[in-house]
Amino acid sequence: MKTAEKTGIFIVDDHPLVRSALEQLLTGAGYMLAGQAGNGPETLAHPALAASRLAVVDLALGDESGMDLIRRLREQGLMVLAYSMHEGSNVIRRALEAGANGYVTKREPAQALLDAIAAVLAGQRHLSPRAAAVLKELSPLDALSGQQQQIYRHLGQGISNEGIAQRMNISVRTLESYFVRILDKLGLPGVKELRRQAIRDAVGTEPRAGTSA
Repeated sequence: MKTAEKTGIFIVDDHPLVRSALEQLLTGAGYMLAGQAGNGPETLAHPALAASRLAVVDLALGDESGMDLIRRLREQGLMVLAYSMHEGSNVIRRALEAGANGYVTKREPAQALLDAIAAVLAGQRHLSPRAAAVLKELSPLDALSGQQQQIYRHLGQGISNEGIAQRMNISVRTLESYFVRILDKLGLPGVKELRRQAIRDAVGTEPRAGTSA
C-alpha cells in the first residue's frame, strides 16, 4: 500500500485506549500515523499536524466540542473524518456543516472506518452505513421554521432568554411563545429539556451528570 504509507493521519480522541486501538488499526492497514492528541488545543499546537493529510476527530473531547476543531482543521487545509458515538441526525448534519469530509459512528465495524478513510482520501464525501441511514430519516428539527431553528441554535450556544430576545429583536414574552411552539414540534416537556437538547446537539455530546440546563 504505497499510497497509504505516504498518507499521514492524525488521531484526535480524549480516550488513550481509543487512540491506541485506532493506531493499531491504521498502521495495520498500511497508513502512516503522523500524530495524536486528546483535545483541540493540543491538536492545533502539535508539530506533526503539518505532516498530516487527514484528521480522524471525535466530537466529544472532554468539556470541548469537536465541531470547532473540525472548522479549524479544515481552515488549515486538512481533510477531516468525524468518528463519534453520536448518531443523532442533527449532530451528523452539524459535523458536515462544520466541514467534515465524512462521518463514521463508533458502533460500526472497523472496516467501516477504513472504507471511509479511503473514500475521503480519494476526494469523496463519505457517510458510513449507519450515518447515511440516520440522515435519510426526517429529523423533528426539520419541522422548525427558520426563526425557530435560529432560537434553537442560540439555546445551544448557552445564551440566556434575554440575550436571545435581544439578538432577534423580539420581546422575552414573544420568545416564550416561540418556545411553546418549538416544544410542541419536538415533543419536549419544558424549556429546561429544550435547552439541554439544544446544547447537546450544539456540542455533539451528552450533558455531563449534574450539569444544569
